[in-house]
Amino acid sequence: MSFEGARVWVTGASDGIGAALSTELAARGARVAISARRVERLDQLCAANEGLVPVPLDVGDREAVLAAEATVRERLGGLDLAVFNAGTWQQMDVRAWDSELVRRHVDTNLMGLVHGIESVLPAMRRAGAGHIAGMASVAGYRGFSGSEAYGATKAAQINMLESLRVDLRPLGIDVSTICPGFVRTDLIDANRFRMPWIVEPDDAARRIADGLDRRKAEIVFPWQMMLAMKTARLVPVRPWTALMSRYATTRRGQ
Repeated sequence: MSFEGARVWVTGASDGIGAALSTELAARGARVAISARRVERLDQLCAANEGLVPVPLDVGDREAVLAAEATVRERLGGLDLAVFNAGTWQQMDVRAWDSELVRRHVDTNLMGLVHGIESVLPAMRRAGAGHIAGMASVAGYRGFSGSEAYGATKAAQINMLESLRVDLRPLGIDVSTICPGFVRTDLIDANRFRMPWIVEPDDAARRIADGLDRRKAEIVFPWQMMLAMKTARLVPVRPWTALMSRYATTRRGQ
């Protein structure tokens, strides 16, 4: 799709990938509604970038998401592309299992996507057109140490978006699954493990925008991480478990 004049909604847009992508799409000519809980940050972004429209939102609140979608359509005059980017990340420690931490990941990462899809799908189905994109992660490809909460929601997102793509293709609606590797954002600042091939937010935004422009089904980057993770999917379960267990033991000993 051409972004000149396109009407786009991006959630999780107050910082990181969401903020960078919103400004990138606006620079390419789109009108972009940006949503997040931090109202002051949304206002700052809109003040600095023409073409951005603030629509504050907590994606975990279903009714709020449904209401926000109506506001987005009213303020933009319609909606062509929705990028559901809101997410959270925190490592799990199996020595102190935290069910509430899992719930927070599910509410934001998974249910935030579910609520967003529910909000935009009826109008897109009526129009027989539209584009839905979800921000998953390469962390959803395999099980990693400390990723019991985050990885589980990302795997669910990947599967949900693939199923949605199958069912919506005959209706004229495109679905893109976005799976970045490590992107330098606030979410990874606390990480104490090695993070190879880190991408800057502006670079990530350009890659995502290019993929969305081509309506790619899957947008995975950088290529080194894509190759590594696609290969990891082929490793049998027992060798993978042994490898990751050794890594986990080493990490905890540091």
